[in-house]
Amino acid sequence: MSLSRASRAALLTAVVAAGALTLSACGGGGGKSGGGGDTNFVTDTGGISTVAKGERTAPGKLAGETLAGTALDIADLKGKVVVMNVWGSWCPPCRAEAPHFAKVAKESKAKGVEFVGINTRDPNKGPALAFEKDYEVEYPSLYDPAGKLVTHGFPKGSLNPQAIPSTIVLDREGKIAARSLKALGESELRKIIDPLIAEK
Repeated sequence: MSLSRASRAALLTAVVAAGALTLSACGGGGGKSGGGGDTNFVTDTGGISTVAKGERTAPGKLAGETLAGTALDIADLKGKVVVMNVWGSWCPPCRAEAPHFAKVAKESKAKGVEFVGINTRDPNKGPALAFEKDYEVEYPSLYDPAGKLVTHGFPKGSLNPQAIPSTIVLDREGKIAARSLKALGESELRKIIDPLIAEK
């Protein structure tokens, strides 16, 4: 049975609307840069992109309620290196990287690094809270079930999250310095944040 033109158009619209995160959700990132247009970032073969200090841009507003029910605004963390990890409790690569993030978050806090999760596409908080408990994730996570923060919090042409998991790192000035579109191990995570800790 063939679809009518109106039905095909409606289906296409639905697919496009779901597209930004679902195209590569829970997949490993490739070595391609995102954002389109004339960008100033470099992607290495491991799917980690970085931006030179003078070329960085600030994200949009990234604020809301955490899984624990408290208010959190990323802008309040300016002056620290901020590691934002986009994750979902349903995502196997997110589970694989969670112990590494929990460990590095504890060990780097004294060096001026703050970790913040952005929990997305979990329709209720229960599984996400269980995930945090299971993996001993002590840092807060913004609750973003519909993906609004992820979709609207990053300017076009910047290093933005395009998969789950994604990790975005802000420098001490609150500007986007690095992005990974894949699950990260401890050494890869440190490789991203250590140069930003050392920046003056």
